[in-house]
Amino acid sequence: MQTSPDRHEYPAHWEADVVLRDGGTARIRPITVDDADRLVSFYEQVSDESKYYRFFAPYPRLSAKDVHRFTHHDFVDRVGLAATVGGEFIATVRYDRIGADGTPASAPADEAEVAFLVQDAHQGRGVASALLEHIGAVARERGIRRFAAEVLPANTKMIKVFTDAGYTQKRSFEDGVVRLEFDLEPTDRSLAVQYAREHRAEARSVQRLLAPGSVAVIGAGRTPGGVGRSVLGNIRDAGFTGRLYAVNKALPEGQKELDGVPAHRSVRDIDGPVDLAVVAVPAEQVTEVVTECGEHGVQGLVVVSAGYAESGHEGRERQRALVRHARTYGMRIIGPNAFGIINTSPEVRLNASLAPEVPRPGRIGLFAQSGAIGIALLSRLHRRGGGVTGVTGVSTFVSSGNRADVSGNDVLQYWYEDPDTDVVLMYLESIGNPRKFTRLARRTAAAKPLVVVQGARHGAAPQGHAVRATRLPHATVSALLRQAGVIRVDTITELVDAGLLLARQPLPPGPRVAILGNSESLGLLTYDACLAEGLRPHPPQDLTTAASAADFHAALSRALADDRCDAVVVTAIPAVGEGSVGDAALAEALRSASAAAPGKPVLVVHVELGGLAEALSAAASTAPQTTSGNPPHNAPSPTPAAEQFPAAEAPEGARLIPAYPASERAVRALGQAVAYAQWRRDAADPGKVPEYEDIDEKGAAALIDGLLARGQGLTLGTDETCDLLGHYGVQVHRALPAPTPDAAAEAARTLGYPVALKATAPHLRHRADLGGVRLDLADEEQLRRSYAELTELFGAPEELRPVVQRMAPRGVDVVVRAVIDPAAGAVLSFGLAGAASQLLGDTAHRLIPVTDREATSLVRSIRTAPLLFGWRGSAPADTRALEELLLRVSRLVDDHPEVVAVTLEPVVVASHGLSVLGASVRLAPPPARDDLGPRTLPAY
Repeated sequence: MQTSPDRHEYPAHWEADVVLRDGGTARIRPITVDDADRLVSFYEQVSDESKYYRFFAPYPRLSAKDVHRFTHHDFVDRVGLAATVGGEFIATVRYDRIGADGTPASAPADEAEVAFLVQDAHQGRGVASALLEHIGAVARERGIRRFAAEVLPANTKMIKVFTDAGYTQKRSFEDGVVRLEFDLEPTDRSLAVQYAREHRAEARSVQRLLAPGSVAVIGAGRTPGGVGRSVLGNIRDAGFTGRLYAVNKALPEGQKELDGVPAHRSVRDIDGPVDLAVVAVPAEQVTEVVTECGEHGVQGLVVVSAGYAESGHEGRERQRALVRHARTYGMRIIGPNAFGIINTSPEVRLNASLAPEVPRPGRIGLFAQSGAIGIALLSRLHRRGGGVTGVTGVSTFVSSGNRADVSGNDVLQYWYEDPDTDVVLMYLESIGNPRKFTRLARRTAAAKPLVVVQGARHGAAPQGHAVRATRLPHATVSALLRQAGVIRVDTITELVDAGLLLARQPLPPGPRVAILGNSESLGLLTYDACLAEGLRPHPPQDLTTAASAADFHAALSRALADDRCDAVVVTAIPAVGEGSVGDAALAEALRSASAAAPGKPVLVVHVELGGLAEALSAAASTAPQTTSGNPPHNAPSPTPAAEQFPAAEAPEGARLIPAYPASERAVRALGQAVAYAQWRRDAADPGKVPEYEDIDEKGAAALIDGLLARGQGLTLGTDETCDLLGHYGVQVHRALPAPTPDAAAEAARTLGYPVALKATAPHLRHRADLGGVRLDLADEEQLRRSYAELTELFGAPEELRPVVQRMAPRGVDVVVRAVIDPAAGAVLSFGLAGAASQLLGDTAHRLIPVTDREATSLVRSIRTAPLLFGWRGSAPADTRALEELLLRVSRLVDDHPEVVAVTLEPVVVASHGLSVLGASVRLAPPPARDDLGPRTLPAY
C-alpha cells in the first residue's frame, strides 16, 4: 500500500472488495465521520452476547462519545475499517497505537491494540479473518509491527481468528482475560493460510454460480427470438433441476407464464430466493436490474448484455460501475458480454448460455474468454465424426466475456477440487494477474492437466479486458507457464487434441512409443512425427492391410506388455474385401487389449474411417444411451471378431481411446502428455533454494539503501555493480577504461598480460562479430597495434569507449539476466551469447526464486545446450559453476526486490570455473506485490 502524504487524508487505497468464505462479497473501507448512523444501526443488530465479548461488560447501546470515538480517526495512530454489504456495516475492526505502558501513543511506537465486532448474522462467513488481513496491512504501512488483543476466554471464535492467522504470536492469561500478541510480518504459514482462505472463498463463489438452486432470466422477450428468450429456452430444454423464472418488466398485467415458465415483471415479485440471474437487457437498463437483484438477495449474475468495455471508453466506465454496483450487494458477475455457463452434472443440468445444445456430460472443464471460440470448442468436443471425435464430454463450461469480475483464476480455484473435472482446457486472450495465475496453475497442474491456448499473442488484448502491463514477450510468458506445469498449445485444434487424450488415458511413464497398424506408410509418418516431438519411437510394426481384429488385439497386447514401451500409437486405414476388419470389431479389440495394461496410453490414427471413432467411444459405453433396452436401429450387428473379445459392462471411468485423423496431431498430443508427465514427476521433488555462507545479505541491503537515497531509480556504475554482486559471491573481472593508447598500456600493466581490448560503445558492445574486440594481446606492442586498428576502423576513442580487461580462460560465452516484471514478477533468463541465439530466440526462463533442480533444468533447456556438454569433441563446460551463478543471481533479486534488473554478459564458462566479464545492475523502488498483501478482488 502507498503512504498517504497527509496523515488525515482519506486513504482511498485501503478500499477493497473481498470474497468471503461462503462465496459472497463484501467491501472493506475506512470508517469516517459520515458513518455515525450506519455504526449505530449496525450496533443495534449485534446480540447482547457479542457486545459483552467486545466490551467485557453489558453494553446495550453506544453513547454519543463512543460514536464520535469510533468514527473519528487520524488514519495513522487510530484506524477503523468496516466490512459492508449493500452499503451497511456487517463488521468493524479498529486499532489504536499504544506505547510500552499500554497507553495511547504515536510513532515511533510500533504496537497497537486491535478489536473486532461482527454482526451475528454474518459470523462464520470469514469476515473477521478478511478484516484482520486488511487492518494488518494498514498497520504495517503506518509503521506498526505488532498487534495486541485482549479476549474473554469464552469468545472462542475470536481467539480462533487470531490463532489461525499464521502469524508468530505469544499468548498469556491474566485477570480472567486472554492476551494475544503477534507480529504482523507475513510468514510462510500466514501466506499459506491466506492462500487457502482465498481458494475456499473463490471456489465457493464460482460453485454458487455453476450450481444454483434457482435461476431468473431477466430480459426474456415476449416474442420468440432474442437473447433472453433463447437463454430461457436453453435452460428449460436442458432439464434444469432447480426453479426457473422468466422476468420482463414489459409483460402484460396478469401474464403468469412464458414458454411454460413462471413469469414476473420484476425479480422482486418472485416468491422465494433467486440464486442466479441471467441478465439480457440493454446495457442502459442493467443498473436498475442489478439493484433489484441485490435487494432480493440474488447471489450472482451472468450478464450477456453487450455495450461495455468492448465498445470503448464510455462502455469501460459503464463496466466499472457495473462491477462496483454488483459487489455492493455481495454479488459476483460473469461477463458482461458473456456467452454463458453450462453445468452438465445430473444434479444441476444447467445451460444458461446461448449454446442451443448441451454438450455431452464428461470430465473436461472448459473456459473461454471469447464467445465465438467457446462455440467452436463446444462444437468440436460435441462432434463424433470428422476430425478428432468426441470421446468424452464437458463437466462445466464458462465463457467470461469481458471478465470484469469472475476470471480464469476464479474458475481454476473451483476446478482444482471439483470431483467432476479431470482435465481443464482454457482459451485465454489475456491474463489479468499473471503472478496469481502462475501460482494457481502450478497447484492445479500438480493434481490434473491444465491445457491453455492464448489468443492475441502478438497484439493488444481485447478492448473489454483490463490487464496489467507487462514487458515480457509472449515467448517468455509461455516459458513461465510451462514451468508452472501448464500444457501450452498454439491452436484450439491442439487444445481439443490434448484434452481428449488427457481426459481418459493415463499419463505416459516415459517417451518410448510403440507404433503398430495396417499401413506401413502411415506407420513411417508416425515414426517421423515422434522423432520431431522428441519422443523415442520403436520401429513401426506393419500388420499389413489383411490384419484382422484379432491381429490388432494381439499386437497391441504385446506392445503394452513390453517393458520398453511407454505408449502405443495404433494406425488404421480402411480395408476392402471379404474378411476385412469392421469398425466395431476393431474398436472392441483395441479396448479390450488396452484394458489389460491400464498404465499406458493408447492412441489411434485413422484415415477416413468413419465408423471407427464412433465405435471406439461406444466400446467404453460412453455414447448416449437409449431409453429402452433395445439397441439403436443403426447399431452394427456383432461380428465373429467382436464376439471373440466380449465387452464386459464398462465400469465407471472406463478408458476411452481417442482417435485422430493425422499422425502429427496424435503424436503432438502424446508429446505434450509425455512432457507434462515428466513435469509431474519433477514437481514431486522441486529441489531447494540453497544457502551460501559467503552471501552478505545485510551488507547488500545497506549498500542498496545508500544508493537508492540518491534517487528513485538508477543504473549502477562499474565499481558499485561489482561491489553489490560481490556481496553475493559473484566476482566480475575488472575492465579499466582506455581513453588513450598510453592509458591502455598502463591498464594492461596493472592487470597483467595477456589482455583483451574491447570497444564498449552501445552499437559495438557484446558484438564481437563486428570486430570491436581484440583478444590474447600478449604485450604492449600488440596492444598498441590493436588500439590503432580499432580507432582506424570505428572512429575516435571517445566514440569507441575502449576498455582493457585481463584474459579469461577460454570457454562457452553465455548470458544471465534477471528482471522484475510488474505483472509476472521476478524472472531469471539464460542463453548463449551471440547473435545466433538472439535471432533464434534461444533463451530459457524461470520464475525467481530458482531451486537447484530448476537451475539444472534451465541450463539444459535451451536448444544450443549441447555446446556446454562437449559437442563435437570440445571440452565440456563447468555447468556446476554456471548453475551456482544462476542460483546466486536468483537469491540477489529475491532477497532485494529493489534490484529490478541484472545482466551478466558475457559469462565465459570454462572447463573449470567461469568468468563474469561484464555486468550491469539497475535499482529502483520495488514494484508493489499484491500477492503478499491482503486478499482483494481486482479493481477494474
